[in-house]
Amino acid sequence: MRHSANVDAIITKNDTAKMRVVNGEKLWTLEKGSVIEIMMNTPSTETNDAKVTVAYYGPGADAPIDKAGVYLTGIEISLDVDADRDGVVEKNNPHKASWTWGPDGQGAILLVNCDKDSILSRLEDGGDENVYNKEDLQDMSMMMLRTRGPEKLPTSYNLLLHTSASDSDKLEVFHSQNKQYSYVLGKKKLHYKIRYTGTTEHKFFVEGLCFPNNGFPGLLSINVSLLETMPEGIPETPIFKDTVTFRVTPVIMTPHTLEPIEVYVCSVKDNYLFLKQIKNLVSEANYKITICFEYVNRGDRWMQEEMEFGYIQAPHKGFPVVLDSPKEGELKDFPVRELLSPDFGYITKVALSSEVTSVDSFGNVEVSPPVTVNGKEYPFGRILIGSSFPTTTGRRMTKVIRDFLYAQKVQAPVELYSDWLLMGHVDEFLTFVPAPDRKGFRLLLASPVACYKLLQEKKRLGHGDAAMFQGLEMKRLTISKLLSTDSLEQENNYVQHCIDWNRDILKQQLGLTEEDIIDIPALFRLDGSGKALAFFPSMVNMVVLGTELGVPKPYGPIIEETCCFEENLISLLKPLGLNCTFIDDVVSYHRKLGEVHCGTNVRRKPFTYKWWNMVP
Repeated sequence: MRHSANVDAIITKNDTAKMRVVNGEKLWTLEKGSVIEIMMNTPSTETNDAKVTVAYYGPGADAPIDKAGVYLTGIEISLDVDADRDGVVEKNNPHKASWTWGPDGQGAILLVNCDKDSILSRLEDGGDENVYNKEDLQDMSMMMLRTRGPEKLPTSYNLLLHTSASDSDKLEVFHSQNKQYSYVLGKKKLHYKIRYTGTTEHKFFVEGLCFPNNGFPGLLSINVSLLETMPEGIPETPIFKDTVTFRVTPVIMTPHTLEPIEVYVCSVKDNYLFLKQIKNLVSEANYKITICFEYVNRGDRWMQEEMEFGYIQAPHKGFPVVLDSPKEGELKDFPVRELLSPDFGYITKVALSSEVTSVDSFGNVEVSPPVTVNGKEYPFGRILIGSSFPTTTGRRMTKVIRDFLYAQKVQAPVELYSDWLLMGHVDEFLTFVPAPDRKGFRLLLASPVACYKLLQEKKRLGHGDAAMFQGLEMKRLTISKLLSTDSLEQENNYVQHCIDWNRDILKQQLGLTEEDIIDIPALFRLDGSGKALAFFPSMVNMVVLGTELGVPKPYGPIIEETCCFEENLISLLKPLGLNCTFIDDVVSYHRKLGEVHCGTNVRRKPFTYKWWNMVP
């Protein structure tokens, strides 16, 4: 047997094969049952430029009685992505066809192209089979097809880029040729024949169209195959395939403890004083504010309820996104009309109108700061959503949103019990604030018990005649009168039980201790249906801007010219380096069943930690 220098030949299945030298050449003697494995060690420069020859010798003969040979053409084909997640497309990474989590994980990452870089795109950029500008390309992940070999393929061979039917509606691929970008794979095209031109690189750009969701874990694969054309009527035969796998980036929501970038608030006809105080707070905290005026909000003031901010991220790029609530208020046009823009993505989930209730507003979606629970790390915190009591029927967040939040994986949701509230929102009884010690935050919980304890202490000190609601056009209520109202106390005993149920869940699911929780005085009343409303502006429903807090002014009993509820909150939070600014929201928000947090929204900086480095 002889072979060319650019061929490696290995003899297997015969331990008796022997090498001998004939006329200065090394020749292998093959026996019956010998198997020769032939491999090209370099690509060919011309078609059929390599050869393996087997000579047949008679017994004792030095000259062959016959010869058989095979001509070979070596072609190197590699479909490449950024599988090691460093922002560069490396060559033939051995892990490019799979995807693993963690700091040592491998596999490429795909952004969903949900921003709008061009006025020509109909809504978001993704899904319209066009590339309008270079900015749009930057939202995509690069994929390279590298080939080495002769200028032409042997007759009857073709290169084909392809994806599966199940993946085709979740991605689009564009081929870069002569500064033009052609749509080559997607819902309308499952495969694309590539013109082979020898040693070259083909650039492709891949965009995601769909976030992880129920039934779609986020993994997508693209293949390149070398096909041999068979006689007419017989399908092409694949003789080589290379595969790359992407994971679509999840949406990551941001907790109150991350640094703010921009505050959003509505201007309506009766919130002038509220708006002025919010603007002053944001200005003093040195953040940006965006005001949504009535021609857009159409009288809807509930900025928190309409949308939730987050971000998406790949190694080469990331940008903020806004998740639009399925609850269609008058603010419904604001996220898509005012926020969707270059490098600002938009996501919406549509539900049947009959399924949507008040718990689908995004005051019912909060995010904890990063926590560790029984050794399990949640570096992006956990999403908190309000639901019904486990043993009863009641309001639950609509399935399309719940499924979406669960499918993102990186912020494993925790379901709390909020159906006891009239609006049913978790932000009515909890919030998180930053802290310089312990876990880096405190959980603030509304507490009727803490409120009664504070009022009883003030009465014991001789302040029973101090009255609430001073300065408001409503009946004043003294401490003594409030404490003697049995029906109010019974209602708040019930509310405290509901909050305590959530307290236990939060301690267990977030790994908290009592030292991580601060009880904030609050009272509630029940309406005719048995649902709870804040009796006075609920101070936990605040906006958190770093160390500056915009807190609903509670109009508590005035003792020595100071509201005792305000004084108590300041004493609890000042040791953490937090400053409280009390904002009057009674007329414009509280009486309409909301508070400061309900009327504002905050876009925050992303985490520095990369989501692909965690293990869900």
